[in-house]
Amino acid sequence: MAKSNARLPRLEDVAERAGVSHQTVSRVINNHPNVSKATRERVEAAIAELGYRRNTAARSLVTRKSQTIGVLGSELSQYGPANTLLGVEQAARDAGYFVSIAALRSVSREGIFDAIRHFLDQSVDGIVVIVPHSETLLALAELNPGVPVVAVGSLGSEAVSGAMVDQKRGAELAVGHLIEQGHRRIGHVAGPQDWIDAVARAEGWSAALREAGLDDSLVVEGDWSAGSGYEIGRKLAAERTATALFVGNDQMSLGLLRAFNEAGVRVPEDVSVVGFDDQPESGYFTPPLTTVRQDFEELGRRCMDLMLSAIANGDTVSTTVVEPELVVRRSTAAPA
Repeated sequence: MAKSNARLPRLEDVAERAGVSHQTVSRVINNHPNVSKATRERVEAAIAELGYRRNTAARSLVTRKSQTIGVLGSELSQYGPANTLLGVEQAARDAGYFVSIAALRSVSREGIFDAIRHFLDQSVDGIVVIVPHSETLLALAELNPGVPVVAVGSLGSEAVSGAMVDQKRGAELAVGHLIEQGHRRIGHVAGPQDWIDAVARAEGWSAALREAGLDDSLVVEGDWSAGSGYEIGRKLAAERTATALFVGNDQMSLGLLRAFNEAGVRVPEDVSVVGFDDQPESGYFTPPLTTVRQDFEELGRRCMDLMLSAIANGDTVSTTVVEPELVVRRSTAAPA
């Protein structure tokens, strides 16, 4: 069999095909603004025709940048972390970065350390951490990875930037809506309290009730799953201690609604229910669920803004907060 002499196209080949200098091709590839529209289109057509791909390894030797961001995640089967990851990944791609993902099976100091070392072996330019547990920042505080780190889902620390949706504010919006409806006995089905988000939502629920002079003692903890919401719902249906419930996420709300339906508890006639997340199915629950929406795409963009600023300016540490939005549907009404 004859040996092929074909080789991959080089930047110089693109320049020759487009009739421009190799510096102009480089400017187009790196989105430099000082290139005319006609020239850019001619170069892009040559790139597509030749099938040119930039040599990232050679580029990294020159720039000392790998154009890669490491993303460390956990609990990625959950709606919030999964969509946070998608938002960060999309924002990174839009900024011209590759993403290397490591998922923790269980959250531990050793697991976090191992993943960070793995990323550093890949010479990543920065690390995004989507591990929404209270011990995460403690572990990160012990490390000095030498690259920017952004902890998504928290306010960060003195050494780590933070990007988060204002979970406490989201809970306050939910409870405020129920109070405006006339409810005075408002319970909370909380998420697991080793999660930063769950703690902040519980704090927002409690703060809104205390400000209104209402009791904040009715709280029960679930595990984010529809199954836990169902079991909690069965108990609450028997007790009938609240006229409204703020539930820590939409999945637990789903289980709760089923339990109430089976027990003959009408929503919202007997009990109003507000969830958190606004997952795509929430508008199709029975009844459609009033819930708090998180803008994960915006969170991803804000995260990458912090990352790019830190990469450009050195050890810059800062925080960004995305505001949540209350989406009112038919699972809430005035108490009977």
